[in-house]
Order: sequence, then C-alpha cells, then structure tokens
Amino acid sequence: MKNIISNINKAFDHRIRLGIMSVLMVNEYADFTTLKELLGATDGNIASHVKALEKADYIKVEKSFIDRKPNTRYSATKSGRQDFQKHIDAIENLLKKNYKKS
Repeated sequence: MKNIISNINKAFDHRIRLGIMSVLMVNEYADFTTLKELLGATDGNIASHVKALEKADYIKVEKSFIDRKPNTRYSATKSGRQDFQKHIDAIENLLKKNYKKS
C-alpha cells in the first residue's frame, strides 16, 4: 500500500506559502501588496516565503514600474501548479482516510 502522505510537499508546509500558492492557483498573478493584505503578513514574511517558492521554481517573479512606482507580481509556474495540486490532493486523501476511521 502506498504511503498516503508521500505527496505532501514540505515546500508548502508553512501557512504563508500555502496561502501564496492558494492565491496564485485561482488568480493569474498577484502583486506583493495584494499578497500582504490577503494573508495578513509582514513585508519580511512575504519576501522570505516568495523567495523560497521562487527558489523551488514554484512561482515566477516579475518586476516592473507602474506610474514610476516599483511593482512586483507573482504567478505560479507549471510545476508549481502541478506540485501544489498533488499536495492538496494528498491532504484531501489523508482527511478522507482518517474521516472513514471515525
């Protein structure tokens, strides 16, 4: 029997990273300010977690200027979307399996 938690991905184990990926799964992109407001996180928290997700090639970072102000926006990569979906599926399977035991 396959280990039911084998697809749970450590890269998504923090609530901020889970939140960032959740936002990017349902939106084409989100900017830094939007992520910060939606997740109720500090600048430093968002910055460190997007860096970790970028390093894992789960998100893409685009920097630009809008009305002379810097703007950073993020989007999920193809591998980020795939691995995050596997992660969510694994959690759902774990919950279903444990729910049946109750």
